[in-house]
Amino acid sequence: MFKKSWLSLCVIALTLTSVHAQDMSDVEIKTTAVAGNVYMLTGAGGNIGVLATEAGLLLVDDQFQPLAKKIEAAMQGINNNQLKYIVNTHYHGDHTGSNAFFSHKAPIFAHQNVRSRLQAEQDHQTAALPVVTYDNGVTIYLQDEEVQLIHFPAGHTDGDTVVYFKQANVLHTGDLFFELGFPYIDLDGGGSVKGYLANVNQLLAMMPDDVAIIPGHGQLTDKAGYSAFAKMIDFSIKRVSKALAEGKSEQQILAAGIGEQYKDQAWSFISEERWLKTLIKGLK
Repeated sequence: MFKKSWLSLCVIALTLTSVHAQDMSDVEIKTTAVAGNVYMLTGAGGNIGVLATEAGLLLVDDQFQPLAKKIEAAMQGINNNQLKYIVNTHYHGDHTGSNAFFSHKAPIFAHQNVRSRLQAEQDHQTAALPVVTYDNGVTIYLQDEEVQLIHFPAGHTDGDTVVYFKQANVLHTGDLFFELGFPYIDLDGGGSVKGYLANVNQLLAMMPDDVAIIPGHGQLTDKAGYSAFAKMIDFSIKRVSKALAEGKSEQQILAAGIGEQYKDQAWSFISEERWLKTLIKGLK
């Protein structure tokens, strides 16, 4: 499964100055039907959402630039109609890397902080920047689908957007959900440990019980899977907060670990140690 191998490369690539040197020739873009006219594409990087209608297509996130043509081919395999809109759920390169390729075909929508952070990168391309930005969100109507873009502050980053396809009842969470285990919270990019959990809980309260969920990383899932993820984060925050209140040092907290219940949530990029260090830094 890609999530234990390719994902480590993809998230690590966020910190690299260029992903063009990465060999992605063997990456296959796989298509999964979700519900209604909504599909999930997986390859390397964040999961992609596609709304395919007779009036055109909407693309949620676009992974890395070397994969742009493969992503386009996968979309055409679903529906060969024109790409109408692109949405970035946040600024990380494994979700925005093909922006410059697709921006010549359709406008990119994102929170204002996504444009600001991409623009601040030394090697940014103007063509890769979102051209429609918002503060709280915006709704796009495409044929019979109502696509709600909703901003959540200070979670994974400071520019997070979730995408809810109302008629299909499908939620794309961006990186407010790592289905595979401990989340990556970008504290240097405006993220917040407590804010992340608050946003996840708010989404759980907002969404119908039968919603289908495309996570930022990992497998297609449902509300029960998202609720289990929220409980893991809540447990982690309470455990580390208690240790900090007792005056425990970072070394002592790391030695105690996360506990047997959630040790299996570690994966190649977010190990148990890295998750604990994120919690310590974010909760101090």
